[in-house]
Amino acid sequence: MLHFDSDYMEGAHPKVMQRLVETNLEQTPGYGLDEYSAKAAGLIREACGCPGALVHFLVGGTQTNATVIDGLLRRYEGVMTADSGHINSHEAGAVESSGHKVLALPGHQGKVDAADLERYLSDFYNDENHGHMVQPGALYISFPTEWGTLYSLEELESLSRVCHTFKIPLYMDGARLGYGLAASPDVTLKDIARLCDVFYIGGTKCGALFGEAVVSTRPELLPHFFTHVKQHGAMMAKGRLQGIQFEALFTDNLYTEICGNAVRQALRLKQAMVEKGYRPYVDSPTNQQFFCLPDSEAERISKFATFEIWAPCGPMQSIVRFVTSWNTGDSDIEEFISKL
Repeated sequence: MLHFDSDYMEGAHPKVMQRLVETNLEQTPGYGLDEYSAKAAGLIREACGCPGALVHFLVGGTQTNATVIDGLLRRYEGVMTADSGHINSHEAGAVESSGHKVLALPGHQGKVDAADLERYLSDFYNDENHGHMVQPGALYISFPTEWGTLYSLEELESLSRVCHTFKIPLYMDGARLGYGLAASPDVTLKDIARLCDVFYIGGTKCGALFGEAVVSTRPELLPHFFTHVKQHGAMMAKGRLQGIQFEALFTDNLYTEICGNAVRQALRLKQAMVEKGYRPYVDSPTNQQFFCLPDSEAERISKFATFEIWAPCGPMQSIVRFVTSWNTGDSDIEEFISKL
């Protein structure tokens, strides 16, 4: 059976595992206060071009989103996102459980449009009754989006400009950031650090056993973040395990290299399916590929490959998602094509 369900089905990249084994019996301070975490944070600051950035390591994506958003918002504020945004659709109300409403904006293949955002904020503050309403306190976006699409550099600059005009922090979910950067023709990690107030670099889906690295280029937005992370149950006592993994991922360009493999394999899969007459649902350049298939055809493919049923797209048809990972090999794609 071939597996294209998600990009965190494997354990960790061998170089990550090697470093964990090499350091296994060392004794270090806990809670990320060890030398490996400090070194990893330094490597991330260097890659982002932000020597003064705050860097913290958290356990997983949902914990990271809930913790960061709660840290950014006041009690009376909510967070804006595309209607398909992960925090609005796939996180079981994690943000709402901390007392903050998710404010859904129209999504355009997963993306928030700067004109829609500006209109929403202008209309909100022009409403004489806005004091009775949940105040928009931050914008959440993801790169790539839930639909595997990417913001262009111009789109990110426009969103950043609107956010800063209204003094709204821009927060980027980077669970698949490595895949997005590998697929983007014009956005770099330094661009993201320049345009976003807070973002995170995903490890769980990008070669680590677990872990995400939160980066804030404006540390004043997240005061006492260490305490905040602990209150949310997002801190590991053995914090060095995250630091060691990110040290490995950000040494010798490993993070970029392995994520590039996933994108190349996904585009091979996409091309083969298009050539055989399958219809893409969105034009994704990343490691997530979506197709609208008759349910009978989805059932046939499921005999030799796993994937995710995403949503209905018509009578007896479904949108299905295929996801490649850093570990997807040429042989996996070739076998899939031969059976297709």
